[in-house]
Amino acid sequence: NDIEFIFSYYYNMDEYARFSSSLGKYVGYTEFGVKNAERWNKDASYLAALRAQKETYCKNHIDAY
Repeated sequence: NDIEFIFSYYYNMDEYARFSSSLGKYVGYTEFGVKNAERWNKDASYLAALRAQKETYCKNHIDAY
């Protein structure tokens, strides 16, 4: 339960959007990021696939770290 999957988008070394598995959705940090986060959050199948990444990637690699 202490594991969090984070998928971030950067442009010119500035983070503009992030998916967080603890929130289960995208969050935008700039005007461009907020617009994209709203669009990405409308796609339920895409969000479900990202939520599954915590199970498929993070939990399988926890012993290595």
